[in-house]
Amino acid sequence: MKKMPVLAALAVALQSISASADSLRIDNATIITMGSMGTLQAADILIEDGEITAIGSDLSGDADRVIDANGAIITPAMFAGATTTGLVEVNAVRESVDSSVSETPLSKLHVEFDVRRAYSPLSSLHAITRTEGFGYTLLAATGGQYSIAGVGSLVDFDGGFDSFSGDNTVFIDVDGYSSRKVGGSRAAHWMLLEGAMADLDGRASEQEYLTQAGRAVLKRLKSDGIFVFAANRAADIKQVIGFADEHDINAVIVGAREAWMLADELADSDIAVMVNGLDNLPADFDSLGSRLDNAALLSNAGVTVMFTSDETHNARKIRQGAGTAVAYGMDYDLALQAMTTTPAEVFGGRSRVLAVGNSADLVVWSGDPLEVTSYATAVVIEGQLTSMESRQSKLLERYLPEDAGMGRAYINR
Repeated sequence: MKKMPVLAALAVALQSISASADSLRIDNATIITMGSMGTLQAADILIEDGEITAIGSDLSGDADRVIDANGAIITPAMFAGATTTGLVEVNAVRESVDSSVSETPLSKLHVEFDVRRAYSPLSSLHAITRTEGFGYTLLAATGGQYSIAGVGSLVDFDGGFDSFSGDNTVFIDVDGYSSRKVGGSRAAHWMLLEGAMADLDGRASEQEYLTQAGRAVLKRLKSDGIFVFAANRAADIKQVIGFADEHDINAVIVGAREAWMLADELADSDIAVMVNGLDNLPADFDSLGSRLDNAALLSNAGVTVMFTSDETHNARKIRQGAGTAVAYGMDYDLALQAMTTTPAEVFGGRSRVLAVGNSADLVVWSGDPLEVTSYATAVVIEGQLTSMESRQSKLLERYLPEDAGMGRAYINR
């Protein structure tokens, strides 16, 4: 079969995603497997019926489509961080935002609020994020009436309405900004959370903090779920560590701007963190200790690190953040793991390693994926070449000037 350059093959694939091939072979690539095979040079990868069936050199056998990568780097599809992709279109338009609940008839902690029931894969943000090389995200509940925002989980960008995976995950705010929801002091967060645990354990308290449904959900979460705490200040992170230990829960901290101050304690407690590699300024009094080597200090201390951008509409910044973390001392391979395979391991999802038998979720890159000038030239999700068209690319096509010599804003063209 005649081989085609990457972009030419994609042009054919984009004619109709519904006509996607049952088998695909990508030849002559630098494959960063993120697994036991390590990084393979001048290697091929064969995909059949959505799975990787072979990885090696000079693979034989026909495929419905063959792409010559010309030495390009291939990685697992990346993790978009904790986002509300599929729950929001425009933040300023209330009916397009389903990631939080602000008022309910009952003054209780609604652990049972599950954002997955509002999820839509038809959001324009899916294509925008996927074409940047991202294959999955942690679907997050945000804000909320009190300390507990709600429940979500991992979700794949494969276009399915029920593409959820991994462990049930509850999102909890314990930072200073959210203290306004609980009377003005962050100490009230812990008062409410301890009350919820008392409800769960059947201990006597002056009031019930949970509904009957919420009690059942929290019981399951404590048994086999994950508790994600939004905290930046070292003092709040210290409280999370103690709370997780006291109640024997699986905790993750998102934000974690001052986590470097407690790196050893986090490592000893086996608490993972999700950080923004670009955080370096004291945006508020919770983050006075922000620094660009936060991820490096944590990783070097043995803490499991993941990346997020704090922006659903700009998940693409995660690559820049990871590259910055490497520039400030984080191991390159660990940084790639932090944005590909590690999140799936932490949140109970399927393996994202490029290995025989695993689902084929991968990205072909124009260059080093941690360089800001690199971009995804092809994205494969569950074995299918996905469209590289999005609302943004359509707008670009519509308004792109025809003058020659346009600047770097049009680098992908």
